[in-house]
Amino acid sequence: MSKPELLSTVEIETAPAPDHTVIWMHGLGADGNDFAPIINEFKSSTQTGIRFIFPHAPMRPVTINNGYVMRAWYDILDARFDATEDETGIRESHHAIDALIDNELQRGIASHNIALAGFSQGGAIALQVGLRQKNKLAGIMALSCYLPLAETLSHESQTVNATTSIFMAHGSHDPVVPISLATASREKLHQANYPLEWHEYPMDHTVCLQEIQDMDNWLHGIFLPPAKRAK
Repeated sequence: MSKPELLSTVEIETAPAPDHTVIWMHGLGADGNDFAPIINEFKSSTQTGIRFIFPHAPMRPVTINNGYVMRAWYDILDARFDATEDETGIRESHHAIDALIDNELQRGIASHNIALAGFSQGGAIALQVGLRQKNKLAGIMALSCYLPLAETLSHESQTVNATTSIFMAHGSHDPVVPISLATASREKLHQANYPLEWHEYPMDHTVCLQEIQDMDNWLHGIFLPPAKRAK
């Protein structure tokens, strides 16, 4: 079987020859440029060499937006995101992100130095891929999102990532992805004994300064050599 064509991406490296990678997925209708500026706000995590990869989602019609074609990791069929899911689209994007992970391995980045991140749809894909990835990852950052295909996780999850750090953050006033959906996802992950760090902010479907600082600290923690981590 031939290798899938890699998604086009925006890449930013914080140092020559980085030995860590963050693959960061944007939200519905945005593109890979959306979160690239956030790196300028990071202080502690970028003290080490990190390659930030911001892939562009494919163009596809989105049902909830009257079939308008836009960048989307999967179709949104219903305002209740977890009620009717586009499993085909989710799994297509899953495979596309797996291919980016494989490409980083070929570029010399150890899997335990790779983290997945994403906002909204992108965060859902970060959870989808990270919990099912066969290589040990450094962590999963899931922003303003929920756990997709939750019913398949128990038999698709990979033991190697059972202790992988998860950072979940959500706005208490989010009108797009209700915080109730995020907390339900959080509880499912807690029940499955995943180590999860939860943050809640008084904001809507966006990112705030305190959240950026918390993300920076979390990334710094997961990328520190084990011997230097706080006991």
